[in-house]
Amino acid sequence: MYFSSLPMHGQPPEQPLRAHTGTLVGDRIWFIGGVDGKNCWRGVAYFDTETLFWGSIETFGEQLPPLRAHTTTLVGTDLYIFGGGDGPTYSNDIWVFDTITHRFSRPSVAGSSSGLPPPRRAHTAILHKHYLVVFGGGNGQAALNDIWALDVSDPGHLTWHEWKTTGDRPQKKGYHTANLVVSKMVVFGGSDGHASFADVHILNLESLVWTLITTEVTNNRLSHTSTQVGSYLFIIGGHNGQSYAQDVLLFNLVTLQWEFKTPAGMAPPGRGYHVSLLHDGRIFISGGYNGMAVFNDLWVLDLSAAAYLPQVVSSTAVSSFLLINLFRRPLILTRLLAYRDVMPS
Repeated sequence: MYFSSLPMHGQPPEQPLRAHTGTLVGDRIWFIGGVDGKNCWRGVAYFDTETLFWGSIETFGEQLPPLRAHTTTLVGTDLYIFGGGDGPTYSNDIWVFDTITHRFSRPSVAGSSSGLPPPRRAHTAILHKHYLVVFGGGNGQAALNDIWALDVSDPGHLTWHEWKTTGDRPQKKGYHTANLVVSKMVVFGGSDGHASFADVHILNLESLVWTLITTEVTNNRLSHTSTQVGSYLFIIGGHNGQSYAQDVLLFNLVTLQWEFKTPAGMAPPGRGYHVSLLHDGRIFISGGYNGMAVFNDLWVLDLSAAAYLPQVVSSTAVSSFLLINLFRRPLILTRLLAYRDVMPS
């Protein structure tokens, strides 16, 4: 693994950004929203991961309001934007950006018997089957730990459902991360506005049962990023309760334990509220904040710049708890390790 800084060629966003979103569509990362410390950015830009050039576009349709700490999730070729805002109040609106026509729209959304999700920021959203699953966040006064699912199977009839969960529910939190791994949502870290958390919880999206994972060591993080690379989650940056971290943590999805690797090269300055995305063996890292300044840089962690060793997975090496109670099927050996069944070095 090797860190390097990328030059800013083309037309990047005209201001540094934190609490923005970046979403991979093909070879392009689309950037929406965020703030430079004073003003929310209301443009749309993309970074081409093949040419390493930035581009900006003209958008059509309704104008997106100022947003930070929102989520953007790819559904087909559309980006579904939920929540966020510019404070002191936040939104529960859904906006859709068509990456083909470059048009914004705000579709009408219905609520089920439980109504609509409360407005929020600093939440997470993943796409599972035809549901956009939202967890946690905060409304500006208090943190949340509820689960809402938007049925996107019919774009003309979007409907929210509140999912009632059982088990070891996470505490109320925002600025955590959530990753979809097969049919499970892995949630790590976050904050309730008073403390940073180190817990790892897994939600079975079929049974809606939470499981708290016990790890040998703990790592507090908030405003970090979590990127799945094969059988690992790469945790980059974030605040550890004392400072903005510069290290890379690896959470092994097979052993459910933390591992530590130090990439070669010069690591980017410690930061939180940034974007990290995996494409073609590289993790691209954009923007963020270190407590004093907002960044307008772009870094890459090249995962192919070092040797990889096969990670041997056997019935004795893999926790039976993971296979039986969490993933329930040998599919973990295929889809979970879809990127590459490897151990980074």
